[in-house]
Amino acid sequence: MKTWKKVLIGVVGISAALIVLGVAVHESNKGVVTVQTGKAERQDLSSIVSASGEIKPKTYVNIGANAFGKITHLYVKEGDRVRKGQLLAQLENVQSAADVAATKASLEASRTDALAAEANLNTAKADLNRAKADAERMRLDWDRAEGLYKAELIAKAEYETRKANWQSAEAGLAQADARVAQAKAQLDSAGRHVAQTDATLTRASDVLQKTVYAAPYNGMITNLPVREGETVVIGIQNAPGSTLMTLADMSVITAEVKVDETDIVNVRLGQTAEVTIDAIPKKVFHATVSEIGNNAIVRSTGVATSQQASASQEAKDFKVVVTLQDPPEDLRPGLSTTAKITTATRSNVVTIPIQALTIRREEDLEAANAEKGSVQAAAPQKDASKNKKESEVQGVFVIRDKKAQFVPVQTGITGTTDIEVLSGLTQGDEIVTGSYKVLRTVKPGTSVKIDNSAAKKEESN
Repeated sequence: MKTWKKVLIGVVGISAALIVLGVAVHESNKGVVTVQTGKAERQDLSSIVSASGEIKPKTYVNIGANAFGKITHLYVKEGDRVRKGQLLAQLENVQSAADVAATKASLEASRTDALAAEANLNTAKADLNRAKADAERMRLDWDRAEGLYKAELIAKAEYETRKANWQSAEAGLAQADARVAQAKAQLDSAGRHVAQTDATLTRASDVLQKTVYAAPYNGMITNLPVREGETVVIGIQNAPGSTLMTLADMSVITAEVKVDETDIVNVRLGQTAEVTIDAIPKKVFHATVSEIGNNAIVRSTGVATSQQASASQEAKDFKVVVTLQDPPEDLRPGLSTTAKITTATRSNVVTIPIQALTIRREEDLEAANAEKGSVQAAAPQKDASKNKKESEVQGVFVIRDKKAQFVPVQTGITGTTDIEVLSGLTQGDEIVTGSYKVLRTVKPGTSVKIDNSAAKKEESN
């Protein structure tokens, strides 16, 4: 046989062998799914609730106008730190000061009238005592005259004169007693005039005092919307009054954030938090939860649900206040902030990546087990009255003998990227973590090929 024929036969043989090998490899890889995997690991885990809001002092007050008038003096400017009792502003007070002066003069006159009435009462009492003495003396004189007249020792005219004198003294006594009662009434009236004028002075002094504004406590002027010369008004029904300034106690600083309604059930008083402020990057402030709102706030409007006439299906938040433990001195109210509240912690627990969790219907699991001719031992017990087509099982796919086996798991707290596994897995178990499409479609018992070299485009998107 010629050489070229031998070469041709060899080439044909090798080609046939390669074709057979390719077909065999293709058939062997048919039905194999490429997956990414991870390990069930033990680690410390923390559940975090993140919420945004703004910096607010725990104690602040909007100092509003208590009187109508023009601002004559502003003694502070925005950003000033003030002490308790320090003068902040002065309104025009000519009329109120004049009212106070006039009322003080009237009060002094009323007090003088009261003193005169008291002196008149003392005089009337002295006249009453004298009238009593005269009446007693005249009565005794008449008694003697009556005895002498019966003994015919004095004339009838003298007897009648002494009797008339006694009756006159009795009338003078009654008159003196009436003058005492009149003096008492005058003194009581003078006292009431004093009380009335004193009350008027208190009112006038209060009106005058409301033209002067002093700091109720130590703090910082965080808002000053008015200027000297402006006229301010007091508030009336359905019309708020003018706000002169806002005074904030900067000794205790809080961050008021809004927590989603799905997370608020895990937030408790006293939980720790880490606060970051947009204006102070790369710095974390420690804080604790000090207040939790009980009323939901509609996210789109910021109005509490209790103030709405009808129910709303919009997303809702709850107000949570965290108190900063080490606030800087240059912190300003209103700065945007984010609080990460630690709602739970676990030490040395089995965890898996969150994306590894998936859901399967119990009906699909039983169908897959029927195909294998066995019943999955770890399948959870369900209520017999529940519709199996609607019941779902939470679990992960574990790599066993190069196949993805579905294992139901019971989970605990959720961290940033991992979740706690209470039962179903042990440390070191290799589980399927991706891709998302595979986790959604892979069936229990499917043969898999592990490829952890690079992230899929689907996952990166």
